[in-house]
Amino acid sequence: MPFRAALAVWLRVACLSFGGPAGQIAVMHRIVVEEKRWISEARFLHALQFCTLLPGPEAQQLATYLGWLLHGARGGLCAGVLFVLPGALAMLVLSALYVASERIAWIDALFFGVQAAVLAIVFEALLRLGKRTRGRAGRGTIAAAAFAALFFFGVPFPLVIAGAALAGWAIARRGNLASTTTAEPDPVPLRATPSPTLRRALALLGGFGALWALPFALLHPRLGFPPVLLDVASFFSQCAVVTFGGAYAVLAYVADEAVRSYAWLEPQQMIDGLGLAETTPGPLILVLQFVAFLGGWNHAGALSPPLVATIASLVALWVTFVPCFLWIFLGAPYVERLRGSRSLDGMLGGISAAVVGVIANLSLWFALHVLFGSVDEHHAGPLRLLLPRLETLNVAALLLSSLAFLALLRWKLGMAKTLLLCAALGLGASELGFAR
Repeated sequence: MPFRAALAVWLRVACLSFGGPAGQIAVMHRIVVEEKRWISEARFLHALQFCTLLPGPEAQQLATYLGWLLHGARGGLCAGVLFVLPGALAMLVLSALYVASERIAWIDALFFGVQAAVLAIVFEALLRLGKRTRGRAGRGTIAAAAFAALFFFGVPFPLVIAGAALAGWAIARRGNLASTTTAEPDPVPLRATPSPTLRRALALLGGFGALWALPFALLHPRLGFPPVLLDVASFFSQCAVVTFGGAYAVLAYVADEAVRSYAWLEPQQMIDGLGLAETTPGPLILVLQFVAFLGGWNHAGALSPPLVATIASLVALWVTFVPCFLWIFLGAPYVERLRGSRSLDGMLGGISAAVVGVIANLSLWFALHVLFGSVDEHHAGPLRLLLPRLETLNVAALLLSSLAFLALLRWKLGMAKTLLLCAALGLGASELGFAR
């Protein structure tokens, strides 16, 4: 197929990629597998498994992988960049509008409703993903252990994911899991994949490593930039290697660090950011762009807050997505030789199960901060408990969240309509004096 035709398809996929990774992957499957018939079902599923196993947004990495299969490195770069570009531009504009209108009462009321909808959206995602663990050996135990490790003991997120992958591998070694991919011819001939050599791997690591480190060299405080830019580059570089399971899985970790450790934003603003990311095309991990924008705005130092916020937003994008291309270009040639691997499927299954527990942790964190005005943290040895002050319960938020839950699960209104409905009701609640 012509390269120009592929570019038009990837731009079309990007503009239709609403609704989180499940919706984005469904759009890609419909267009690339069913409509264009460029990739076989089996190869699509195998690529999806690998991308789910990687840190970072699996839908964007899947687009990069498929572009690489079709047209090599230039195809992967164009597919991956186009997948992110519309949403990134939209999020930058929305972040600027958000900080500019933060003190306007009706905007605040709209986001009160959006927060309630986001809480229901995250719980709905938890229920949907939780179905994957039913009837599968050890998956429920892995999910429960991941939740307990994060919520009660504060175990570092990367250790939780590593332990889940190891547990999934052990389950597969016992023979309880079967491969989900089979050899199937592709509808059209694909380009020959390069051989996975050490020389090629070192060249990729050196080239992308230099690109990844570029912000650290250009934005150092010694050159007159505020320290927040280096903090953004450092923190989101760490996130780039631990964001297994997509945005929902890593948001609790990001929220805890960005709110408590760096003081870049407030808990309610974190939830507002996810609401904005839900309404824009592209990967939900673009919420990190919003977090970085507010961090730059609030810690601009002697420079202009809009300038520092914009640079921080672009830095977060850079360090988040540059490694995504590295993982694909480095690992894809090896993965093409592992189609049908029981061990790979097992590790993927373990991580998928842990993501359910991780999202349960995120759901509870969101619920505490949306529904209550004050949450206290208590410690007893290694045990950590987050307990709300019951007298600070926001009844309006509880009612709106319950309505959003019904809209999603019972009335099947969809994400966009639910967000709009709750935003409008939040505005009405504010007019009646019930919001916040």
